[in-house]
Amino acid sequence: MASGKNIQTYFNGEWKSENTPIMKAADHGTWLGTSVFDGARYFDGVAPDLLAHCNRVNQSAKAMMITPTVAADDMVKIIWEGLKRCEKSAPIYIRPMYWAVDGGELAIVPLENSTAFSICLEEIPMAPADSSTTLTTTRFRRPVLADNVVNAKAGCLYPNNARMLTEARSKGFGNALVSDFAGNVAETATANIFMVKNGEIFTPISNGTFLAGITRARHIKNFRDNGYKVIEKVLSYADFHDADEVFASGNMMKVTPVSAFDETNFQIGPVTKKAREMYWDWALSEKP
Repeated sequence: MASGKNIQTYFNGEWKSENTPIMKAADHGTWLGTSVFDGARYFDGVAPDLLAHCNRVNQSAKAMMITPTVAADDMVKIIWEGLKRCEKSAPIYIRPMYWAVDGGELAIVPLENSTAFSICLEEIPMAPADSSTTLTTTRFRRPVLADNVVNAKAGCLYPNNARMLTEARSKGFGNALVSDFAGNVAETATANIFMVKNGEIFTPISNGTFLAGITRARHIKNFRDNGYKVIEKVLSYADFHDADEVFASGNMMKVTPVSAFDETNFQIGPVTKKAREMYWDWALSEKP
């Protein structure tokens, strides 16, 4: 089942206006979960950091031990051709994907140069500026590289995220604030996380348990370019309870204000609002 509507699918060198079947029953990716993807966004005539997202899906493929087959620059060109098939004013989620087709010895290791590729464009609304979410803790944690391919944006990681979200929503919250192996804050179940204290901005330092996202990096640069102090460091749940503002950062919605973490409530504060304002100003400045 698709998340959005008005789907365009690129597969085997052509675009089709449908949710096209792309994987076979015996594909390695179907059977053994060797799939990677990335997510970019199109809105208001721009696709911010699109090349970076295309580069990352190729990096994810290599981390998953499958062979990327499309150069990032070529991927960007294909995506822009696909976007011409969409309503110009529609917000689009852009998802390039790879998966292994054949396996080698004992079928476990994907064969080199046996890779399929697809791009899916789905119309999914951007969140309103005043929308927010709530957070709670979860018993599920982010894995480490010794346990899973945390250096890739891999489909096999997401069942764990689904467990986090399901637990959080069973407790009446919108999302989970997730810890790493040491019990320190890593991210939410769906996005990176920032907090604000006394006008300074903090975010968990990347320690290899989560992807330090492209949108996260863009926010950090925007803040620093505009004179804000951004500190990447080890953060605890207690730090977030003591914060003045909290917001999540991800490709899907760019900035999501947090209105509560368990019993602690937050306002949508000036720094959170500024993060959104700066991101849109930067993104629209990239418009051809």
